[in-house]
Amino acid sequence: MDRIEDLLDRPKAYYNIDGVGEMAGGFMCLGFGLLMWLQAHAPRDSAWHGMPVFIIYVGLMCLILHYGPRAIKKHITYPRTGFVQYRARDARWRPAILAAAVAAAVTVGLGIALRRHWNLTTPAALFGLLAAASYAYAFAKTVRWKWVVACVVALGSLAIAFLPADVVGRSWQGAFILIMVLYGVALLVSGSISFRLYLRHTEAPAPEAQ
Repeated sequence: MDRIEDLLDRPKAYYNIDGVGEMAGGFMCLGFGLLMWLQAHAPRDSAWHGMPVFIIYVGLMCLILHYGPRAIKKHITYPRTGFVQYRARDARWRPAILAAAVAAAVTVGLGIALRRHWNLTTPAALFGLLAAASYAYAFAKTVRWKWVVACVVALGSLAIAFLPADVVGRSWQGAFILIMVLYGVALLVSGSISFRLYLRHTEAPAPEAQ
């Protein structure tokens, strides 16, 4: 059974062998965290609250998330460890698109809740715990030391939920922003460590003879 489970986890492990998937996720979280911060501090009639700016902002992020990791894998990862084409059920672009759609929906929902003055402090902490669980399933399951990162995100989310109002602000949005930053930084750090280890344990291709 362990052998079968290891074989099933190989596509996931190979996709993030260089840490690029985590770094892309961290960039996305920090990008949405920045958007939430701008919306929280911008005047009500600011363009940051309008749908056109939101669409342009998210569109630019999606372009970076699509072409950035592809460029790194094409020029660094694949020349070192080869390119593997998995079957359709093992395609990794679906989770990426789903994550982007969920993040966009969360941002829109937060904007609606802010206008209606809903109290979402507790759901903010639950979102952090959900992020920790998703990280554990996506990354820590194949790389054991990343369980530490999952625990840091979970404990950090609980700590943010209990911070006093003068720290996170009177609005629940402050807690969401802190959790997005926490998760984004955790992904960037974890991905950067993986990328560093990947470069250390793989060799660059030899230059072709002229």
